[in-house]
Amino acid sequence: MIPLGIFSVITLAIILERSFSLRTNRILRLDILQRVKELLADNQIGEAMTVCRRQPSVMGRILLSAIMNHDRDREELKTIVEDAARQEVPTLDRYLGMLGTIAAVSPLLGLTGTVFGMIRTFTVISEKGIAHPSQLAGGISEALITTASGLVVAIPALIFYNYFTIKSDRLILEMEKYSFRLVDMLKR
Repeated sequence: MIPLGIFSVITLAIILERSFSLRTNRILRLDILQRVKELLADNQIGEAMTVCRRQPSVMGRILLSAIMNHDRDREELKTIVEDAARQEVPTLDRYLGMLGTIAAVSPLLGLTGTVFGMIRTFTVISEKGIAHPSQLAGGISEALITTASGLVVAIPALIFYNYFTIKSDRLILEMEKYSFRLVDMLKR
């Protein structure tokens, strides 16, 4: 039960952190994109780079890589943007591996508790016979509580793992879409 308690606290912390960190308006920063587009339309490349540096965000770093390499040809610039987006994936996927591991391991820990509870029950039966139902109930109760606890931790962890993974992938695609639009603007 102690590991399951620790896992439940870690799961809650990850869910709260990812809920805050993966907000669309925090990652995409369309205000920076709009400002950069305006500056590039006026051919103020240096100022556009300064805007990206002043506003540290995932999208700002991707835009900065595109602007810094604006003199490259279109295909090379697209490759640079894709590479910059790939480098930002670990930022968006932070802690998701741990959340997935907790989702997978928690039911196994609950099952381990079930096995120990049943061993305890059979030990009581072998020592005292079936005449003591209250002692048997303790082992069976232990078995059921640990199984339920493992599932209570695993189910939300799995749900949020899938949710955050999908959201991260969607954000990456959105950033690439906006970045490619900027590449097209730079090459006009």
